[in-house]
Amino acid sequence: MRTETRTGTSMALGAMVLVQLGLAASVGLLDRIGAGGAAWLRLAWAGVILLVLVRPRLRSFTRRTLLGSVALGVVTAGITMLFMEAVARLPLGTASALEFLGPLTVAVVRGRRGTKVWPALAAVGVLLLTEPWHGGIDLAGVGFALAAAVCWAVYILLTQWVGDEVSGLQGLAVSMPVAGLVATLVVGPSVLDGMTWQLVLLGAGLAIILPVVPFTLELLALRRLTTASFGTLMSLEPALALVIGLLLLGQVPGWAPVAGIAFVVAAGIGAERTGARAHPGPDLPRVVEAEGQTAAVRV
Repeated sequence: MRTETRTGTSMALGAMVLVQLGLAASVGLLDRIGAGGAAWLRLAWAGVILLVLVRPRLRSFTRRTLLGSVALGVVTAGITMLFMEAVARLPLGTASALEFLGPLTVAVVRGRRGTKVWPALAAVGVLLLTEPWHGGIDLAGVGFALAAAVCWAVYILLTQWVGDEVSGLQGLAVSMPVAGLVATLVVGPSVLDGMTWQLVLLGAGLAIILPVVPFTLELLALRRLTTASFGTLMSLEPALALVIGLLLLGQVPGWAPVAGIAFVVAAGIGAERTGARAHPGPDLPRVVEAEGQTAAVRV
């Protein structure tokens, strides 16, 4: 159980690092086709890549699991596009703080007694990291950020459910093409005129960094972690962004972000220690006691 928790935590951390690296690598793409266009290109390519590599067997899905995977795809597209719209109107710190309300709510609502202190620490840490009080407020931007927060909360719950109900990466191989299709319908027509082969190939490479590998890691992590601990661990993402900004961009943080790192690291350690699931996902072994002997069974 302890090993599975550490594995799940490592996967969540790996996903967060790749998300930040993917966003940093997308800067040039944002300048050429805008935030919406960059989100569309990554999602569209991610859908194609997973569809080709995994080749989901739709006959293995029940009507319920297929609808759940489709819903996850719609929510995935929503997170990406809504957050991009929020960032276009708000300072990044403000948008990030508002969006984190999604996983924070999951952590508080789904957390057990005695574990709710970790989301509280995470909330304080994220506020210190993002310093949202330094920026102006655009009501439309706030609306987009809060909508992204709702999508993020639903994404966490649906990802765990799909990961439990559908073996391997079959569910993700359905949800990502749906996300790409939704993004194409919403954003695609407005950016197709400015598309070049160079941008298309660049988008394919970026899609592997974000979202193909991170979303795969998150699905696997949520088979091992509770939604409460996963939601709390997400508070580490602004801290990772701060460290990457310091190392790669030379952005030196003030005292408040440094203090924020201490809070979210403490919350992350607490979530890792209390985040094991009582019932692992379908691809993980569960330990049971039988006639005085410990046995591992596949569930």
